Amino acid sequence: MPRPVALITGPTSGIGAGYARRYARDGYDLVLVARDGHRLEQLAGELKSEAGSVEIMPADLAQAGDRDKVAERLADGVQVLVNNAGFGMSGEFWATDPADLQRQLDVNVAAVMHLTRAALPAMRDAGTGTVINIASVAGLLPGRGSTYSASKAWVISFSEGLANSLQGSGVGVHAVCPGYVHTEFHSRAGLDMAQVPSFMWLEVDDVVRESLADIARGKVVIVPGTQYKFLVATGRAMPRRLAMLFTKRFGGGRGRT
Repeated sequence: MPRPVALITGPTSGIGAGYARRYARDGYDLVLVARDGHRLEQLAGELKSEAGSVEIMPADLAQAGDRDKVAERLADGVQVLVNNAGFGMSGEFWATDPADLQRQLDVNVAAVMHLTRAALPAMRDAGTGTVINIASVAGLLPGRGSTYSASKAWVISFSEGLANSLQGSGVGVHAVCPGYVHTEFHSRAGLDMAQVPSFMWLEVDDVVRESLADIARGKVVIVPGTQYKFLVATGRAMPRRLAMLFTKRFGGGRGRT
C-alpha cells in the first residue's frame, strides 16, 4: 500500500517542524514547503530515516506564483495539509510599511485559502483527508494586536465554516490555536517576551500531541494547554469591552501588527 502524504508549510522550525517530525514517525511521506531551501534540505536529511520519502519545495507563500506551484502539488492529492506558515511583526499598524502588511496578509490568509482550496477536491474524491490550519489564541481574544490577530481570527472562522460544509464527507478541517510556544516566532517578529511568566509557555511537542488527539476526536477549534483553555473561556464570558481592556493590560495588545 502507498504511504499517506502530509504537506506541511513552514516546517523548518517551531510548530511546523514538530508536525513534520510527528508525521515522519507515523510513517507518512512528506512534502515540505518553506522559503529557505538550505534549511529544508537539512530537515529532509534528518527525517529521511523515519519518513518514507521527503520532497522539498522551496517557495515564498507571499508570492502568487509560488502559491500556485504548491497548489498544483496539492491537486495531485495528499492525505494531510498543515497550513503552518505565518508571521507577525512588531510595531504599530500605522507605522508599518504597507508592503509588509500585504505580505503578512498573503502568507497568513491568502496562502491558507488557496492551498486549502487546492487540496479539498482530491480529499473529497477519496472520502478522507485532514486540513490543519495553525491559527492562534490571539484570534480568539479581542484587542490582541491588529493585523496578526485579525488574520488568525479569519483562519478560525474559515476553518469552522469549512468544517460545517464538509460534515459527512470524511474530510476534516481544524484550527489549532496555540498561545506562547517556545519557537523562533517571537524573536523573528522582534517582540520582547521577557515579561511573559514561565507558566504561560508551551512546548512544541505538547502542542502537536494535544492537537492531534483533539483532531482524532473531531474537535474543530483546538486550544492547547489548560492555561489557555481557561484564558479563552474567561475572555469569552466577559463583556467584549472588558476583555479588550484586560488584553491591553495583561496580554500585550499594543506594539504588534
